Amino acid sequence: MAAKIKVSRFLKRYESLQEVLLDKDLAGLGDIYVNFVHSLALSQKLQRPKGAKVNNRILAEAVKRSGLRKMLPRRIDRHAQGNAAEALIVYAWIQEAMSFEDCLKILGEGDDPTDAFTQLLQEIEKRLGATL
Repeated sequence: MAAKIKVSRFLKRYESLQEVLLDKDLAGLGDIYVNFVHSLALSQKLQRPKGAKVNNRILAEAVKRSGLRKMLPRRIDRHAQGNAAEALIVYAWIQEAMSFEDCLKILGEGDDPTDAFTQLLQEIEKRLGATL
């Protein structure tokens, strides 16, 4: 039986999607989560264990393509855009809007990681639309 995460113990209440995207603490947790789910998707594709770190270029481009860039400050670097993606992805998982299996499935489809992360961010935004 999977352990239920007690979100109220550590996750603050967000008023907007922009607040989620800009939360550096959430991005730190998201970094670990995103790299893990990406590594597992890659391992399934290669049919062997593979650890991988997602490059901020990929995440920043996915943020642009997904339309989320407009929610971020004008002068924000690639690293901060990658952090925004990581924060949103782990937030969606914590809120149970996007399961680990859903993330794995989306990231496992196709050959271009930027396209896969773009699709993941778009799906998350759609699923979270009514909750924030």
